[in-house]
Amino acid sequence: MKTEFDMVIVGGGPIGIACGLEAKKKGLSYLILEKGPIVNSLFHYPSNMQFFSSSEKLEIDEIPFISNEAKPKRDEALEYYRRIVTSNKLNINLFEKVENVQKNENVFTIISDKATYISKQVVVATGFYDLPNLLNVPGENLEKVVHYYDNPHYYSGQKVAVIGASNSAIDAALECYRKGAEVSLIIRGSEVGKRVKYWVRPDIINRIDEGSIKAYYKTTIKSISKNHINLTTPDGEIAIENDFVLALTGYKPNFNFLEKLGVNISNDTKKLPEYNPDTMETNVAGLYLAGVICGGMETHKWFIENSRIHAKMIVKNIISSAITTS
Repeated sequence: MKTEFDMVIVGGGPIGIACGLEAKKKGLSYLILEKGPIVNSLFHYPSNMQFFSSSEKLEIDEIPFISNEAKPKRDEALEYYRRIVTSNKLNINLFEKVENVQKNENVFTIISDKATYISKQVVVATGFYDLPNLLNVPGENLEKVVHYYDNPHYYSGQKVAVIGASNSAIDAALECYRKGAEVSLIIRGSEVGKRVKYWVRPDIINRIDEGSIKAYYKTTIKSISKNHINLTTPDGEIAIENDFVLALTGYKPNFNFLEKLGVNISNDTKKLPEYNPDTMETNVAGLYLAGVICGGMETHKWFIENSRIHAKMIVKNIISSAITTS
């Protein structure tokens, strides 16, 4: 098995796949390492999820994405990206987790849970979906509390508290309500998030206004117990009966992994990694970032549709750098 490459790509999501496609087109030797199945993060999206973007904006390498509706569902995206990987015979190792990356002089040693590889360049395209933003309250470790939502059928007939005001939380609240759950929506701010999908936002507001879903605004979680969730509201502390808590408060990149690689991270709340926006190369020579991981905690700024270009930028810079140094 080949263990030395021009480029090792950590992460087999849409942008990691795009990087692999571009490397193959330009004649670079490459390997994609993905800790789960193909597009692991998309696989863990809710089963009924519909993308905000239309299908053509999710396309990579100008390969057509045909969906039943203008905005595709999760399973259509899984099929699309899987077919790209298989039909292009991309060099990808699945269910192989990268544990460490070390740089010695001008080469990187990539250590996974299965093998060790040598590469001239490394591209980190790991996204941000692996680490949820925790509530950090007593009771968060109870089995009834989940940070990833899949299917509303599970919650039918149950008292469900959904925490959050973004797309994932609002979708979950509406789906659980329509499958027969008694839904409470806990929102830290004063309103439903402005970035909620434009065709969904009126729906949730109407359900709240008619009393079908109980919303608690300007409210935080004090603690969670077996049968209740304890809230701090503008009118004081209250406890509501509760069977399940869907803590859908967003996710964040693996900053520890980036810092271990030597990437500088800004000292503010944005926690932006340092990279050249023209080449996507970080402060560590030969180490590149691609996709939503570039946004730090500003996870709403980068999507598939506006980070697809990273693949071409990275490979172009790798090739031009090789020519310059040769």
